[in-house]
Amino acid sequence: MKLLRYGMPGQEKPGILDHDGNIRDLSGVVPDIAGETLSPSSLDRLRGIDLATLPRVEAMPRIGACVGQVGKFICIGLNYSDHAAESGMAVPPEPIIFMKATSAICGPDDGIEIPRGAEKTDWEVELGIVIGKVAKYVEEAQALDYVAGYCVVNDVSERSFQIERSGQWTKGKSADTFGPIGPWLVTRDEIPNPQNLSMWLDVDEKRCQSGSTETMVYGVAYVVSYLSQFMSLQPGDVIATGTPPGVGMGLKPPVYLRPGNRVRLGIEGLGTQDQLVRSWNGQG
Repeated sequence: MKLLRYGMPGQEKPGILDHDGNIRDLSGVVPDIAGETLSPSSLDRLRGIDLATLPRVEAMPRIGACVGQVGKFICIGLNYSDHAAESGMAVPPEPIIFMKATSAICGPDDGIEIPRGAEKTDWEVELGIVIGKVAKYVEEAQALDYVAGYCVVNDVSERSFQIERSGQWTKGKSADTFGPIGPWLVTRDEIPNPQNLSMWLDVDEKRCQSGSTETMVYGVAYVVSYLSQFMSLQPGDVIATGTPPGVGMGLKPPVYLRPGNRVRLGIEGLGTQDQLVRSWNGQG
């Protein structure tokens, strides 16, 4: 299944994509694509619905983040060896964990806002994992049982905040609009091997990133198991699993986003995102 949320920010409704690519309204079935809706039993119930009986959304609406009420937005750093090399950093002996503020989450096409004082805003296409049931001290062999599905994430990053100012990476990762997720949450049954998905990102129609999840240092099952040793993972938590090479920081000379740039990115089977870059307007 391809689950989604549509409507104005803060007023998103749950939806599902039918076999013809039409959005069907799930408002009469579930309250949101969040929490208990992501449990295995709930997803099984959704699979049993005749989508033709659901209201069709006629006008093309805004697509929101594919998961609502996200409790944790967890990221794995330097999880592709070739990206670590372009960043001038060693492959870590254990996964690097950092958090992204949930207030950074936005829809896949909402655009990227360069924050005040930013100088080096960068892009990162990443495979997102969406947790479907509580995971605590999970073994790697069972870890995928706790995954509801997958989505596209752009881990937008302000490198000057992340690297050049002391402290943790979180402050370079958490500005508003720095967490586009979606367009869809694709359930796990449609992605039998998350370690064999091609991924790409273009800036102004120039291909910058082209890679595959097969080159991850720490795969999806390992990451879920590893994280569950340090914190319980809750339904609706999102995990961004790292990016392949081709980020702006790694180019020679480095290239960063400027107002007016257009970023497009996608992952095989998970859809695409399309973002116009703008400057902070002094509001909010």
